[in-house]
Amino acid sequence: MESTLMNRRGFAAAAAAGAALLAAPGLQAQAKLEKSKVSIAVGGKASFYYLPLTIAEQLGYFKAEGLELEISDFSGGARALQAVVGGSADVVSGAYEHTINLQGKSQYFRAFVMQGRAPQIALGVSIKAMPQYKSVADLKGKRIGVSAPGSSTNMVANLVLSRAGLKAADVSFIGVGTAAGALAALRSGQIDAMCNIDPVMTMLEQKGDVKIISDTRTLKGTVEVFGGPMPSGCLYAPTEFVQKHPNTCQALTNAIVHGLKWLQTAGPSDIIKTVPEGYLLGDRGLYLASFNKVREAFSLDGVVPDDGVRIALKALASFDATLKPEKIDLAKTFTNEFSKRAKERFKA
Repeated sequence: MESTLMNRRGFAAAAAAGAALLAAPGLQAQAKLEKSKVSIAVGGKASFYYLPLTIAEQLGYFKAEGLELEISDFSGGARALQAVVGGSADVVSGAYEHTINLQGKSQYFRAFVMQGRAPQIALGVSIKAMPQYKSVADLKGKRIGVSAPGSSTNMVANLVLSRAGLKAADVSFIGVGTAAGALAALRSGQIDAMCNIDPVMTMLEQKGDVKIISDTRTLKGTVEVFGGPMPSGCLYAPTEFVQKHPNTCQALTNAIVHGLKWLQTAGPSDIIKTVPEGYLLGDRGLYLASFNKVREAFSLDGVVPDDGVRIALKALASFDATLKPEKIDLAKTFTNEFSKRAKERFKA
């Protein structure tokens, strides 16, 4: 009798455990990770550009996938990329277009999950330094702040300048980061204009410090600047890393797509409770105003759009004479195999 009861209890416990596994996506049986400790380099983690990464980290989505992350924060995307090229990090959380630039230099990197479907970058001129500003041509000889030289903020500034007939050499680019240092650089007069990401740009805009002259924080603005969708923040890594660690890349992708799914329905109070206090730059109201401005720029499912990668190549080639579009194999710059699996799993 006791033996039968124990068997029944054992069966009931096993059934309950099985039901729990089916109910919780993060607990489903997973393929063994080739590498559970992963180092990610990011350029300005407190910005909205990298919010999906922060959400996935803060809500424990990476841990749920069996990953132990070490996230290193740098002043800009170009610096984060250098960390991976130099071997001190495995994966970059950064702008997709770096994979194109790298291939042009015979270095093969591949994006495997997209965090943003718009660059979320705005270019503004200092109202104090340039009160008579009339057109982009007025920026000739001026100092433009960017997150870091060579980063996506620098790329957008170059694109806007080139369309006005200016070259990168016609201005001085100064790295100012993406947080309090960037605010101080513009307000103290160290720079005349700034190309940067939120929340910094919204804070400067709402305080009357800058006049926005080019804006890719919305899908509409992105189409106006680039002519179509433009993939922005992604997780990307050396192609060899992606090929050798498919289960690890899938786990990373799962966590990001889970975070993107959460962001689709998150309210202001959810965001405030989830991000670290230091990310708010001392002003919750302005931080939330910034979030509302860029909200639609986040990817819904992590999938990189085919037309987006073509637009990225065209944009880069428009101001970089050293880049030869005909020699770039876009299919080698990204893969959607992991995102599509994660999209199905999380119904994103």
